[in-house]
Amino acid sequence: MSTLPEKRFTDFIKKHHVLTLATSVNNQPYCANCFYVYLPEFNVWVFSSDMQTRHITEVQQNHNVAASIVLETQMVGKIQGLQITGSLIDASQCPEIPSNQAYLVRYPFAVLTQTHLWILKPDMIKMTDNRLGFGKKLIWTIPL
Repeated sequence: MSTLPEKRFTDFIKKHHVLTLATSVNNQPYCANCFYVYLPEFNVWVFSSDMQTRHITEVQQNHNVAASIVLETQMVGKIQGLQITGSLIDASQCPEIPSNQAYLVRYPFAVLTQTHLWILKPDMIKMTDNRLGFGKKLIWTIPL
């Protein structure tokens, strides 16, 4: 288990732009898809979502979340994906992270809308990479 960002993790993250975020309140799971920007220097994902959405309403009650990023393929030998656990916080609570700037660089059209940014801080990332062998799992544990 590594605490340092492995290149294979960050390379995969940079090749994609949508994560599926999972929340849960009162044993009722929910998921939403979000366009993200990843900031490797902080090891966080930044995305925009309105306060009125179900997933953000649920985060107000339970900030512990899960997420996934996958490569869509029908070729079993090329399957890759990440499963992530962590916490979701309002980006305004982390002024040291340049979330607004990074998000607008990646998605310049967002300047035309009212964006509310959120930060996903992972505590564990598991990567499945069948290119390394069928069902090969790599774990990246992030110290608290």
